[in-house]
Amino acid sequence: MSGIMILAAIAVLLGVFGVWRRAADGRMRSSARADTSRLSAAQIGDRLGEQATLVQFTSAFCAPCRATRRILDEVAQMVPGVKHVDLDVEQHLDLARELNISRTPTVLVLDAGGAIVRRASGQPRKADVIAALGEAMPA
Repeated sequence: MSGIMILAAIAVLLGVFGVWRRAADGRMRSSARADTSRLSAAQIGDRLGEQATLVQFTSAFCAPCRATRRILDEVAQMVPGVKHVDLDVEQHLDLARELNISRTPTVLVLDAGGAIVRRASGQPRKADVIAALGEAMPA
């Protein structure tokens, strides 16, 4: 009987974790280091956008990275002055470590000066990316 109770408890814990993970996946959140972290054009290997930059950390075998790339490309084409930069985590390992990138895709939303305004781990929704850009761009 106690074995069944343990299995039931584990199943409940796994269910709670799954619900939490699904809710948190891809959610844009404020960067804990937003006031101190800035990325330069040299660090990302491309120019910054005039209004904002969407930086995506990706890896070769990441299926959600392809969908995220499509979303960010669409948003960058929709919003004037926004640029999308795709960085392979393996080629930018030092930067990924510095920014605590632990999974792909990870998306950083930068303002015109390169300050990190928002970040998301996992595939973000298009509406969330657009809302984060509203915060990054001057009114």
